[in-house]
Amino acid sequence: MFHFRSFYMYGVLGSAVVVGVISVALIRTFRIRAAGGAEIKLTGKPFNRVGNLAGGIIFGLGWALTGACPGPLYALLGAGYWAVLLAIAGALAGTVAYGYLKPHLPH
Repeated sequence: MFHFRSFYMYGVLGSAVVVGVISVALIRTFRIRAAGGAEIKLTGKPFNRVGNLAGGIIFGLGWALTGACPGPLYALLGAGYWAVLLAIAGALAGTVAYGYLKPHLPH
């Protein structure tokens, strides 16, 4: 992916962004409601440059070090790739660490 030889990953991520942008625009324009009739509230959050940068770096490093996208970790385990247990352990450790640090983080 980082050699820019394959468009697959960029195509998947890019198409997800395009679908998201179009969906939000349609929801706002036509005031679309949820299936149960509830209003869909799209509220903005203040941009946190340091938090977004730090989170992206940590996420990217984890992805690069394990060589596995976080999404299919359990599917890889089910397919017999036992090395993925390290990635799962890292993901769980990160989740626990976030749980402890959450009260001290700027949200």
